Amino acid sequence: MTSATPVVSPHPSGDKRLKMLDAAMKRHQYQQDALIEILHKAQEIYGYLANDLLLYVAHKLKLPPSRVYGVATFYHLFSLAPQGIHSCVVCTGTACYVKGAPAILANVEKTTGIHTGETTADGQISLLTARCLGACGIAPAVVLDGQVLGNQTPESVGERMTGWLEHGTK
Repeated sequence: MTSATPVVSPHPSGDKRLKMLDAAMKRHQYQQDALIEILHKAQEIYGYLANDLLLYVAHKLKLPPSRVYGVATFYHLFSLAPQGIHSCVVCTGTACYVKGAPAILANVEKTTGIHTGETTADGQISLLTARCLGACGIAPAVVLDGQVLGNQTPESVGERMTGWLEHGTK
């Protein structure tokens, strides 16, 4: 006796998060132009956009996986990996770059032992960059846990990183 190959969803069928995502897609009537909103909802629900989740969304919206992946990787607000408890986003726009963003970024990488797009092994800090935060008047700008801080220095940001690492809460 042979059985049909089951359709595999990215998460167990009893997972309430998947039901929440399905409800969001249904609210948008599975419209392909709602992809960004649906990805935002998926990230809000799951914390990040795993590959199997991207494939699930692509299947439900009848989109090529390459399009869904392309949108998820184009926008810096989407994350394809679990994020740390704390986040550090260094602006690398022209004004911030000219006023010292590379030195800030290098110091954060040295202090934390991670590179852009990575999270520390203990899950404390994720390091990201943004092409422009739109805060050019206070360059160089850094976003620490959602708070935009201007006129930053490698030392000021490094101190915050050291504090997060020393007083980490897990």
